[in-house]
Amino acid sequence: MEVGNYGRKKMDRIYVTGHINPDTDSIASAIGYAWLLAERDGEPTVASRAGAINMQTSFVLRKLGIDPPILMTDASPRFESVMRRLDVVSPEKSLNEAWTILSRTGGIAPIVNDDGTPYGMVTGSSMFDFLRRIIGPHPKFRDMTISEMLDIHCREAATRNLPRFQPQTRIKDVINRLLRQQYNEYWVVDENNRYLGVVRQSDIVNPPRIKVILVDHNEPQQSIASVEESELLEILDHHRLGNQPTHNPIKFTVDTVGSTSTLVAEQISEAGLSAPPDLAGLLLAGLLSDTLILTSPTTTMRDKAISEVLARWAFVAGSPLENENIKSWGEEIVKAGAGLLTQDPDTIVRSDMKVYESGGYKFSVAQVETTDLYQISDFVPRLADALKRLKKELGLDFAGLMVTDVVESSSRIMFVDPPPVLDELPYEPLPDGTELAEGVVSRKKQLLPILLSLLEV
Repeated sequence: MEVGNYGRKKMDRIYVTGHINPDTDSIASAIGYAWLLAERDGEPTVASRAGAINMQTSFVLRKLGIDPPILMTDASPRFESVMRRLDVVSPEKSLNEAWTILSRTGGIAPIVNDDGTPYGMVTGSSMFDFLRRIIGPHPKFRDMTISEMLDIHCREAATRNLPRFQPQTRIKDVINRLLRQQYNEYWVVDENNRYLGVVRQSDIVNPPRIKVILVDHNEPQQSIASVEESELLEILDHHRLGNQPTHNPIKFTVDTVGSTSTLVAEQISEAGLSAPPDLAGLLLAGLLSDTLILTSPTTTMRDKAISEVLARWAFVAGSPLENENIKSWGEEIVKAGAGLLTQDPDTIVRSDMKVYESGGYKFSVAQVETTDLYQISDFVPRLADALKRLKKELGLDFAGLMVTDVVESSSRIMFVDPPPVLDELPYEPLPDGTELAEGVVSRKKQLLPILLSLLEV
């Protein structure tokens, strides 16, 4: 743990995060861009993720020996962001020792028991109350010198029973209640009720915003919760526009390439840097997964060119991928995410799931990959039930799943409770209620434009 201004040092960090239900490109671009900003610009960046890591990404990270990014699902300021770890004194120490701390901290001396739990706080207000208590009703104390008063145990002048909060408690969840109370100071404690720091009421009224950079998405419904409460610094993406308004101008890059990993790798190359072999392998995994090993309609010449650069960095002697090439590494990645029948249906319909709003409808479309489209035929009823649960949980009008065969370059598409207008989708209806979309492998470039055009009529 950092000592001193623990929370404030954490607020200096810049969190680079992808979308909820992250895929391999989202994780890779977050890790890669955090590395680039630290290496090139000296920024205090931290790669983070907005949800659980899927099977494919887990395989890639294990293969490369890379730790997953930290989990951050909510950007709302927390008590840790305004906490200060002030010096403490034990209850039996003299008031003189508490006074020394109080004079250095601007009016607070935390009193902490030997087991690390809070006892109380000595403040300017509690000191006044203490003096009023001992002098007012007791004339004999009026001749007591200040030095004699300061020899009294500091516990006698401490305010007790102050509110206590965990560092991860969201300020907005409790601020209204705290502003109605008489207390001006609060404890921050760990899960064992041990002292971590102190927060003043004035600190929670206007807490510092978490600094965030979004990668691989720009639509607020796909981002971490309460992203509007963060200080959004930048967006790096390759999807359609749907971004939220910002408080200040930001750097905004949306480009027509097959993956955000492509954009990150291009910037690394343009800076004259070389990504370490494991990071290069991760960025290449993000690129190959999003472009279906450079075969998706979203693939551009830039994707192909930078994949060769990443391969040169990744497939070196002594690296985890020293015996691989682009084709073999891509096939391993796709295979790792293609085991549909081994996954829980609720996991499948949330895999790389994105929520959209169009034409008055709010809906989701998830996408998973397989090596055999027809292995899902007996699985359809269970997937439909899982989609219904997802629809209810998120308050959607309808929910969809796109199962893509990476070998045959086709997809099976299914929806629950779709509006009648989707009957006009140009795909072949199958007896099990799904639709066969031959040649359709890209949700972003092939399926979504048709869905939006039908819904917005």
